[in-house]
Amino acid sequence: MDNVNKLTAISLAVVAALPMMASADVMITEYVEGSANNKAIEIYNNGTAAVDLTGYKLVQYKNGSTVATDMALLDGQTIGAKKLKVIKHPSAALGLAADVDAINGSAIYFNGEDAVALLKDGVVVDIIGSLPTPKDWGIDATFIRKLDSLEANSVFNAAQWEQFPKDTFSGLGLLDMPVKPEVPLFSCSGAKIVPIYQVQGAGESSPYVPEGAFESEAEVTVRGVVTARGESLFKGFYLQEVKGDNSPYTSDGVFVFLGEAVPEAIQPGVEVCVQGKVKEYFGLTQIDIKADKKFEVGAKGEVPVAAPFYVADGETLAQALERYEGMNVALDAGSDLKISRTFSYDYAGRRNNMLASYKEPLMKSTQLYPALSAEATALVKSNLENQLFIESDIKPADGVIPYFPGFDVETGYIRVGDQLTNLQGVIGYSYGAYRLVATNTITAGDFIRGDDRTDAPSVATKGDLRVASFNVLNFFNDVDGGDTNPSGSNRGALTLEEMVLQRTKIVSAITAMNADIVGLMEIANNGFGEKSAIKNLVDALNEKQTPENAYSFVEITDADKYDGKYFGTDAITVGMLYRGGKVTLAGAAQAIDTPEQHASAGSVTRTKDGKTETNPGNDAYQRHSLAQTFKIHDESLTVVVNHLKSKGSGCLEDWANFEESVDPADQQGKCNAFRVSAAKVLGETLKDVKGDLLIIGDMNAYGMEDPIRVLTDFDASKSDRDIMTASWTTLDGKVFERQGSKIEKGYGLINLNTKAHGAGTYSYSYNGELGNLDHALANASLAKRLVDIEDWHINSVESNLFEYGKKFSGDLAKSENAFSASDHDPVIVALSYPAPVVPPKPEPTPKDDGGALGYLGLALMSLFGLQRRRR
Repeated sequence: MDNVNKLTAISLAVVAALPMMASADVMITEYVEGSANNKAIEIYNNGTAAVDLTGYKLVQYKNGSTVATDMALLDGQTIGAKKLKVIKHPSAALGLAADVDAINGSAIYFNGEDAVALLKDGVVVDIIGSLPTPKDWGIDATFIRKLDSLEANSVFNAAQWEQFPKDTFSGLGLLDMPVKPEVPLFSCSGAKIVPIYQVQGAGESSPYVPEGAFESEAEVTVRGVVTARGESLFKGFYLQEVKGDNSPYTSDGVFVFLGEAVPEAIQPGVEVCVQGKVKEYFGLTQIDIKADKKFEVGAKGEVPVAAPFYVADGETLAQALERYEGMNVALDAGSDLKISRTFSYDYAGRRNNMLASYKEPLMKSTQLYPALSAEATALVKSNLENQLFIESDIKPADGVIPYFPGFDVETGYIRVGDQLTNLQGVIGYSYGAYRLVATNTITAGDFIRGDDRTDAPSVATKGDLRVASFNVLNFFNDVDGGDTNPSGSNRGALTLEEMVLQRTKIVSAITAMNADIVGLMEIANNGFGEKSAIKNLVDALNEKQTPENAYSFVEITDADKYDGKYFGTDAITVGMLYRGGKVTLAGAAQAIDTPEQHASAGSVTRTKDGKTETNPGNDAYQRHSLAQTFKIHDESLTVVVNHLKSKGSGCLEDWANFEESVDPADQQGKCNAFRVSAAKVLGETLKDVKGDLLIIGDMNAYGMEDPIRVLTDFDASKSDRDIMTASWTTLDGKVFERQGSKIEKGYGLINLNTKAHGAGTYSYSYNGELGNLDHALANASLAKRLVDIEDWHINSVESNLFEYGKKFSGDLAKSENAFSASDHDPVIVALSYPAPVVPPKPEPTPKDDGGALGYLGLALMSLFGLQRRRR
């Protein structure tokens, strides 16, 4: 291309003739995403007068976000008419001429996944990059606005921009467009063609890449047929040998990395020859042609038939997927792949996708085995090798599954445990996992149901009494005029429509459970009055009950209320509902305070690599527990509802172990020792309870994690690992434990789910792994009353896109049914409390005096049916 002046006399005349908005005079004209700190944005004043840039700023939409982050405030700057200004990173090495108007912006550190916008008084004037920005959209590239597109746009128009190679700086701040070198057409003529299966080899990496290196020493030339194009997730295309080598140990396909939009001529079925180095890019074998674009397009034919995917005896899913890397495959019944996480957000890939595993969904290691045991460690490794992410190439729109257009809340749903069939796609690898990028669409019939929906739990009609535990996923009634909570925040529904839907779904679930006592978690902590969330819920619930089955809620005493109103100081709390027609309150409710953790800054040290640090200030809290004793006939039942500290927020022990920013190595989540402290307090408080005892709730600990073991059957003398409480804890405003203490013996409660069904139960799904955070723990007398226990799988196995909130579900229709009423399954316990048998009172036998009166009496008794028939 010849040198072209950005503003020729003709373009100046055209621009001058256009009607201009004052807010649109200033625009972005160049975007530089170079190596290291070589980042810069060029803006241009297209007006006929200088512009005061006060109120203008540059913002970035980081890593595909749709929320702006400030990069550079331009207050105090001016830009002359028909002048350019460059805002650059302070450490950028751009080689700018001395007369270039350039300023430093300390926050100019955007990357190739960030859109950049120019705002005036908070309104977008101009933008480069679509929202949300596709992955790697502008990585290692310079974008310059075309001469005929000098008009600001609040919506990105890719046609207005021309792309140049990385570290192209020659046009920055000047009126000259950089020169694009002429690239000679590439030809495979005379080149030695290497078979794709030979490039792939039979190992985890290509035999062409030396050990310890990431790319081959020389380029290779391969020829194949295109099976799929990659526009976003993988920028390039997939080539496959038509015949291959007929070996199950080597893949016949390979990914060709282009790093930019794939030319229109490269379509599935087209033969293409490419030449480039073989690279192992974070585990993906690929041929890299980004720099020189050495490819030759041939004739159009048929796409190679998708190979049926299977896992051979003795190999892991990961080993099987490596054999198919880069190939076009089909999942069928023989693939035996089950959904382990339904379509939802993947934090690694920052997009919605699905996770499949071989034979059965993944189970959390600490649900089945104690933390850091050999079995738990082995299961962690096994789970990592048993994952296949199901992707679409383009980042899906909210509420849409591109490869499943029939996705629907009533009939087109997907559940964890469903077997996936008839889906075709190419096998790639990124973010440490294998990914199938779908190339066709499927229907609801292609999901073979393992454990389908039920309208009610089977336990709903069992036993004499049912007790349930239900985390209701932040039920707040703020938008319905509800009272405030101590924090003043709203974690729940954002609109009245969302709140009513959430409440309706919860009511549908509780009604179907038919429980006589219901423990609640994550209900707004806004008191017990007319405008409280618990009153709001109970009123709606009772509209669906018969009078004899109506619910009431348990209220703590005034002495236990914080600020005369609340149950603790958190935004959410626990609650308890009961049917007065089935059980009777026996005394006042008891609030069980749980420990807090307070360590002032500098009070604790940690040492690593010879360097000693002191802690920042640390304050951690837990929600209090609620206990209520009931009378059932002449029996006493105490139910305790709990919601222990979450796994996400850090505690002092996480900092001390250098795990404040990573997941703890023991797989138990953050604040584990703090939850153990709470378990110790519960155990000590409840160890002398008379009668039956049932502890329920979201313990934020899986079945074999420390807090549950402490409450059940832990014995330090039989354990290879100590269980410790947290340090620097207080209880009810007094020092509880200055130093963490070792737990010697558990409190002997019985895990009813384990007793009835074994360890492999679940009520919650996180990151593709199932386990029980929601528990029912009983003393020995209550355990003898167990008829059945059920985790009713209405939430953990469903897509969270069906929940009440609309923020991430787009136009997806919602339903008032119980499914996805929350993110935790309710746990329902059926118990035997038979009514006492009252023996009949014996009736007196008439005295035979041998006289007429006696005979008359017997006759009368016979006449009126009062004489008992002897048996």
